[in-house]
Amino acid sequence: MPDDLGLTLLRRASLDEVMACAALLERTDRKYVVPRPVVHRLVEQLAATHHVLSVAGRTSTTYRTQYVDTGDLLCVRDHIQRRRRRFKARSRLYVEDGLCRFEVKTKEPRGGTVKVQTTVGPDRFGRFGDEEAAFLEQALREAAVPGVPSLEPTVEMTYERATLVDLAGGSRVTLDAHLVATGPAGRVRLDPGFVLVETKSGASPSLADLVLRRLGQRPRSFSKYAATASLLHDHVPANDVHRLTGTALHLERISA
Repeated sequence: MPDDLGLTLLRRASLDEVMACAALLERTDRKYVVPRPVVHRLVEQLAATHHVLSVAGRTSTTYRTQYVDTGDLLCVRDHIQRRRRRFKARSRLYVEDGLCRFEVKTKEPRGGTVKVQTTVGPDRFGRFGDEEAAFLEQALREAAVPGVPSLEPTVEMTYERATLVDLAGGSRVTLDAHLVATGPAGRVRLDPGFVLVETKSGASPSLADLVLRRLGQRPRSFSKYAATASLLHDHVPANDVHRLTGTALHLERISA
């Protein structure tokens, strides 16, 4: 990731250090779409309290994520309709490290997000077979989320992520750049002049949320998957996404 975001200002932290204090599999996520110069100012103001995750000398990692859903995009529609009991399921590959996980995210009744994951072989990236289906079934049962009859790969998303961590407080900030989502109907990308910033903390706003507020940034309630899928599929009723596209989300459909 080019250093116009100011990552060299931060002290580095190892993956073990990050996992020891900031697993946060139960958390509240807040999303912002932020101009790159403002992200640099955010990083500057967090330098005294936050480290940047460093893996094999890198301060960013390329993510490939393949979402699975029903043929009529039930997970997308549940998110848009804000159903209290909903889920997302995805296969995620950390490209440079060759690490692959299958992940399931569910919503708590109070609005928090719970993520469970299992490590699989990198050859299983993008696949949804018996192993993944069994893991999903157990995760949904434990979260009291209704299951679905069958799922299939839908949208694949790639982006480059840097992770900032408050080692003392346990909160995290992720910076996602160069985001492109691809499906059978075409591609959607995040405007290169913007970065998707996500804060991951408890119910109360984190220091990063407070800094972003001072910098004039507001959190946006949206899902990367639901937003991009709704732009790729005309039959998905996503008025909120379409209203914000180009002004607050800065997502654009670029080709078939």
